[in-house]
Amino acid sequence: MSDPAAPSPDLFSWEFATDPYPAYAWLREHAPVRWTRLPSGVEAWLVTRYADARATLADPRLSKNPVHHAEPAHARGKTGIPGERGADLMTHLLNIDPPDHTRLRRLVSKAFTPRRVAEFAPRVQELADRLIDRFAATGSADLIHEFAFPLPIYAICDLLGVPAEDQDDFRDWAGMMIRHGGGPRGGVARAVKKIRAYLADLIHRKRLDLGDDLISGLIRASDHAEQLTENEVAAMCFVLLFAGFETTVNLIGNGTYALLTHPAERARLQDALRAGDDSLLVTGIEELLRYDGPVELATWRYATEPLTIGGRRVAVGDPVLVVLAAADRDPERFAAPDTLDLARRDNQHLGYGHGIHYCLGAPLARLEGRTALTSLLTRLPDLRLAADPAELRWRGGLIMRGLRTLPVRFAPLRD
Repeated sequence: MSDPAAPSPDLFSWEFATDPYPAYAWLREHAPVRWTRLPSGVEAWLVTRYADARATLADPRLSKNPVHHAEPAHARGKTGIPGERGADLMTHLLNIDPPDHTRLRRLVSKAFTPRRVAEFAPRVQELADRLIDRFAATGSADLIHEFAFPLPIYAICDLLGVPAEDQDDFRDWAGMMIRHGGGPRGGVARAVKKIRAYLADLIHRKRLDLGDDLISGLIRASDHAEQLTENEVAAMCFVLLFAGFETTVNLIGNGTYALLTHPAERARLQDALRAGDDSLLVTGIEELLRYDGPVELATWRYATEPLTIGGRRVAVGDPVLVVLAAADRDPERFAAPDTLDLARRDNQHLGYGHGIHYCLGAPLARLEGRTALTSLLTRLPDLRLAADPAELRWRGGLIMRGLRTLPVRFAPLRD
């Protein structure tokens, strides 16, 4: 075991945000489980090797509930989703353990089935085409602001049952949530409270007039006379909005950027799509999730009893963060891990987690990612970057990894 006290690369700087993978390679080699001070001042274990990461994600001795954090309450408030604590939105799948997690996931799954996702495919395609139509004639666009951002927010709003006239408000609030440190002071908390108030009103209205949307499904969902409380419904809608929305923004943005900076792989995919073969698209989405995925670190876990991870002793109450981005580039698990190979077959990446907390919305995210990339590559076949990659900036934040902007050019489409 390498010396865990050896000096590590500079973590969490802007330079690190642009390309964290060399630093993660250093950590995997020299300090695969390392006690680290985060930008918030909270300290936690970072787990970077694939085998350790996979085991940690499924370890029942690691709780998702912040009540198990050994630090004082003010430190606990710096973990989790920004703003959720103040808005009373903590009771969702990312923050609870069995048996409550088992109950909620079972109830939510009834309203969030693969059939519902499959039936939603034409709507996702309609949204993608509508968004491309808005900028197709101009010959240029910021694909984050004009495409990757609005596509999943409108999709999630449709699934939840947010009326069309309210969806732009949701888009504004969601935008404030993902700016993290880039927006006005207190903007995230204000946006979350607005979302909470809106959801409370919408849930009340849905109870009086149930429809075929996800909120109505959550209200209907019951098992052995158990029903979701109104607060649980609001918290679940919030986490679906936050986790399901921002991850898909980053999947589309990071995925498109990876293809634009790997022209041979991009051409390979376009050739397959022109031939009507979507098999490379299916494996390609998984490879994009592995290569530069939307979630850099898994959400917080806390030790409920002493345990050992990668030879390091973890004390009761210690926070543990699994670095998915590091694990998915581990050469002990993936051949040529720093190479983008859209046809990669042995690809059990951890991009959507592992174990009982595996992402419930993964099928929808994959659908949106496939639809978005297919639409861009087929409708704008000469799509190219309109900026030097070194000039692009990545959003700050601990959990997610995504671009602030993605400027592109292409031949204008005419009616």
